[in-house]
Amino acid sequence: MSGREHSDESSKRRVAYVYSPEYIETCDTLSKVPNRASMVHSLIEAYGLLQHMSVLKPRAATMEEMAMFHTDSYLEHLHKISQDGDNDDPQSADYGLGYDCPVVEGIFDYAAAVGGATLTAAECLLDQKYEVAINWAGGWHHAKKDEASGFCYVNDAVLGILKLREKYERVLYVDVDLHHGDGVEEAFSFTSKVMTVSLHKFSPGFFPGTGDLCDTGLGKGRWYAVNIPLEDGIQDDRYFQVFTSVMQEVRSQFNPEAVLMQLGADTMAGDPMCSFNMTPVGVAKCLLHVLQWQLPTLLLGGGGYNLANTARCWTFLTATVLGKTLSSEIPDHEVRQRTPAVCLVPPELLTFTYSHTSTNVLIHCTLSHTHLLRTVPLTHPSNQRWLLTQ
Repeated sequence: MSGREHSDESSKRRVAYVYSPEYIETCDTLSKVPNRASMVHSLIEAYGLLQHMSVLKPRAATMEEMAMFHTDSYLEHLHKISQDGDNDDPQSADYGLGYDCPVVEGIFDYAAAVGGATLTAAECLLDQKYEVAINWAGGWHHAKKDEASGFCYVNDAVLGILKLREKYERVLYVDVDLHHGDGVEEAFSFTSKVMTVSLHKFSPGFFPGTGDLCDTGLGKGRWYAVNIPLEDGIQDDRYFQVFTSVMQEVRSQFNPEAVLMQLGADTMAGDPMCSFNMTPVGVAKCLLHVLQWQLPTLLLGGGGYNLANTARCWTFLTATVLGKTLSSEIPDHEVRQRTPAVCLVPPELLTFTYSHTSTNVLIHCTLSHTHLLRTVPLTHPSNQRWLLTQ
């Protein structure tokens, strides 16, 4: 047995895990995170976590389902160029296709697969057979209704929220990716039925350049967008302090009926983004804070460009959901055998070493008619060359 009971409440959760070999193979083709999906799944499987979840085979989203958010013209263009990998179509730039969203053969099928997987996860929460649903290959939060953006061709998070809204009156979106969840916020900026909360890096020149403190929604959606900009170097304890302070007010004011949480792993120390100094343990504490509400919860992946660390993070979070504690013995698994140089060690065995100076950031979060004012000391590295040792 590779995991032991962590808590009675967690171990009794009914958890759905969206997976099929075909889905993982399709997601592995994404050029920005090649083979990441199989690395994540392989480690989850090796730890024996699948036996504690219901594995659901995803379906591909139809054109009509993706058109719940995306425009027909964007989807039709994506479908057209996907058939032959045409990177020279002059219209592609109008739809955000190019440098950070390259056109490759089959990209429409990839978008439909990811969108359909998140819809599959959302649907299993509607009939209340499951309390938590997981799609680690989802979480592509930058895509706009008529534009690809930031490696994101379909905004599966928006599709998942729209599906949850078929049953639940108020849906909360929580985004802990390093980058601002701009596509999701923009999609729901005019409604009071969906509240978006994003904790992210915000600095000049850093993508996507949105998510300032004063961005709080528009029209009927004013005060229903909550943005928490953070500076480089923040660690688990301070992040959790900020997270819980904000989320307590969010829950009190908004009273959500369901939650969709994007858990991008590019906040991890050692990620090529070289920004935050988080570990899976810190993110797991934030996740547990949300899970204790005992609401239908859909969990998605997102960023994460140190592929081994991302697999380690999402495996740890899967174990957290299930109430399992991972053994320090890393089981043999397919990815480890194929790439022996990759070290997928448990988070408690890693030491993160960095130089830092102290700084303060003022977090001013406007929520409904309540103002949260927090002065939070952050750890700001004097250089961003962190050493990851074991």
